[in-house]
Amino acid sequence: MLTTSVWDSFADFCRGEGLDPDTVKKLFSTDPGALRELRQLELGEITEDEFERAFGRRLGLKDPVHLIDSMFAGMQPDTLMVGAVKDLRAVGVLTGLISNSWSTAHYDRRLLAELFDTAVISGEVHMHKPEPEIYRLAAERLGVEPADCIFVDDLRENCEGAEAVGMTAVRHRDAPETIARLAELTGVSLAAPA
Repeated sequence: MLTTSVWDSFADFCRGEGLDPDTVKKLFSTDPGALRELRQLELGEITEDEFERAFGRRLGLKDPVHLIDSMFAGMQPDTLMVGAVKDLRAVGVLTGLISNSWSTAHYDRRLLAELFDTAVISGEVHMHKPEPEIYRLAAERLGVEPADCIFVDDLRENCEGAEAVGMTAVRHRDAPETIARLAELTGVSLAAPA
């Protein structure tokens, strides 16, 4: 988890649109159609425009143009987590990203290259977390066995997916706790967060 909370960003977006702050979160957790549309976007089966029109209707928005950018606008890099990944990579630990996202267009490609030996983006490989194949693909691209991987994610089901293929999963709640756990698991001395 290299960014601030996506749920906080969604809540800020909802407030800006005059909606209940939990509207987006509730749609993704209780509306099968909304979750299906998100998965289709993440798998590259529908375009951003198609998702924005469909999800905008669910939100009751008249003009869903740039909906995705607006929903994610509140997310910022988590400097503590970015620093920990840099520290791990600097001592030779292979690092990889597995992201349920539709493309790398929304990522800072320079930062991706700086942080990761490989990046597996769901929309580019047409599979998503928690499907076992996406974890295996990331391990294969790194040239390691899943059992030799540590996977970090804030969603329980994504951690369970990683564990199902033999990875060690760390459920991310906050940077200091996650960084301490990564230091313990890797044996690498990581800078203690202030």
